[in-house]
Amino acid sequence: MYIFKGFEFLHTTLAIKTLLKNNIIIFFMKPEIRILGIDDAPFDKFKGGKTKLIGVFFRGGRLLDGVLSTEITVDGNDATDKIISMVKKSKFYTQIRAILLNGIAVGGFNVIDIKKLSKKTKIPVIIVIRNHPDIKRIKEILIKLGKKRKIKFLENAGKIYKIGKIYTQFVGTSKKKAEEILKISTIHAHIPEPLRVAHLIASGITYGESRGKA
Repeated sequence: MYIFKGFEFLHTTLAIKTLLKNNIIIFFMKPEIRILGIDDAPFDKFKGGKTKLIGVFFRGGRLLDGVLSTEITVDGNDATDKIISMVKKSKFYTQIRAILLNGIAVGGFNVIDIKKLSKKTKIPVIIVIRNHPDIKRIKEILIKLGKKRKIKFLENAGKIYKIGKIYTQFVGTSKKKAEEILKISTIHAHIPEPLRVAHLIASGITYGESRGKA
């Protein structure tokens, strides 16, 4: 039995016919929507240099289909372009329906321009944040580090929403669709599986064993 907006149905075909007859349009998101989760590998903030970015290609939140990687500069300016290149060169590119990021910055203060990332790849980008970020404090640090121009990336990322027990920002999609994607891809705890696994792989290849949590 299906129930939707006061209608009751015994099977899917009847449900669709009735919804169309009553001019009700509903879009169903596939549970195996293709998602790319990206996280950075651990690094020594006092040494600078390079660190890896790991991307994992998931079907929904249950099936890992592939792994991508690239290198970025710690506290650098190359994260956005490196991610764009990694995504567009991947054999999975045409299948990816959403890119999930574990925060707006990787490798320290290598801030990602999510508007540019979404525009160049033509894929929605969703930032996942465990705790509400102190944007004012982050701006102060960027100014102190001589990286004031990166503040516009923070401002362009849009409004911060609380969805469940996490916070999120997004471009290229709606709040409703972003919420659906996060719900489909979150299996354990509160972090989407593509980000959780990307973190495990990134820390594992750095330390020889995975540590911490996404």
